[in-house]
Amino acid sequence: MMANVMEQPRIEKVVINIGVGESGERLGKAEKLLEKLTSRKPTRTISKHKNPTWNVRKGEPIGCKVTLRGGDAVEAIKRTLYAKDNMLRPGNFDVSGNVSYGIQEYIDIQGLKYDPEIGIFGMNVNINLERPGYRIGRRKQRQVKVPDHARVTRDEAIKYMEKEFGVKIEEEE
Repeated sequence: MMANVMEQPRIEKVVINIGVGESGERLGKAEKLLEKLTSRKPTRTISKHKNPTWNVRKGEPIGCKVTLRGGDAVEAIKRTLYAKDNMLRPGNFDVSGNVSYGIQEYIDIQGLKYDPEIGIFGMNVNINLERPGYRIGRRKQRQVKVPDHARVTRDEAIKYMEKEFGVKIEEEE
């Protein structure tokens, strides 16, 4: 265990995202699913570029997301990791200590049952880990770059997930 409390990583936020690729009825169903999962109203994500092959126009809503912090974030991580059998790959961790993984079908999540009105959707879960003091990089006044030695590394993120959530890391072939 680290001696200094300011060196211990913590969960800053968890973002659960469903990319539908189109606006309309399917996007409404995806929003309904996220609201059912998190008890929060989702935000729509807007396309930044036009893509004629997929019939996507710039500025069109094509997905939805929910940002969770605190106890809700921890609960969401536990439920979604259950769908992954508490197994992650080293590729799910980036160099900044963030964790991202996908869930194929929402019915794998603990506590959710299939709803014929919604259908089947998959989702992405992104976990942002940081140390206390990261606010210096986000604040408006006297904003300062977070030094490299204060950032959460990939190995620290892996150890944190193993310790806090009992995650097992698959070996790469």
